[in-house]
Amino acid sequence: MRKKIIAGNWKMNKTVGEAIELANAVKLELADCNDVDVVLCPPFTALKSVSDIVSETQIAVGSQNMSSEDEGAYTGEICHTMLKEIFVRYVILGHSERREYYKETDFWINKKVVKALEKNLRPILCVGETLEDREAGNTEKVVEVQVREGLKDVDAAAFTELVIAYEPVWAIGTGKVATAQQAQDVHAFIRGIVKDMVGAEAADAVRIQYGGSMKPDNAVELLGQPDIDGGLIGGAALDATSFAAIVKAAI
Repeated sequence: MRKKIIAGNWKMNKTVGEAIELANAVKLELADCNDVDVVLCPPFTALKSVSDIVSETQIAVGSQNMSSEDEGAYTGEICHTMLKEIFVRYVILGHSERREYYKETDFWINKKVVKALEKNLRPILCVGETLEDREAGNTEKVVEVQVREGLKDVDAAAFTELVIAYEPVWAIGTGKVATAQQAQDVHAFIRGIVKDMVGAEAADAVRIQYGGSMKPDNAVELLGQPDIDGGLIGGAALDATSFAAIVKAAI
């Protein structure tokens, strides 16, 4: 049975001081949680502080991005060595905001996924369609390309380490949310793609999160779907009580 995973993507929110306060509050709520994998993904500036706070708990730390390069003249980038030095274990890759605002392509996202796995970091690969895609009936087409291209050249054995996050772009930060059935349908479709790519065993093992405005009041229904293995939480992750409630809904 796949263990649920709830990751909080803090995005470009929280100073170091604010991040310390939030991490301590989450720690108070969830330090002894063993039934769900919990990941906090603060901004780069707060990664070390948050990592220190949760270091003796079951809570893991994730980065919101990572370079595909090992080191060098790449101004503004962060490499795997820098992340691992401060005990980061997960890295969010291909988030829709990176795709839209910074024009990250499937090719570059795939390079990052491969590098993360090579360096023993766990990628959370984000995929999902825009409102225009959905209304045009292109949800499956868009998602399939992102999954296949994002996970190109990834061995079947690695699917136990990586996570896929389905995030309908139209439901991120808008207050809109896919119905539980809509979300389940796409998650099942993604699992089918993985099965076609690398086989049934890997498809059954890979965890697929829902990443579109999951909140305490809809978490139970969403997380109760057979192919939804957790959540990539945005706004609700900025409040310790709300985030903890979502985690507890996954138990």
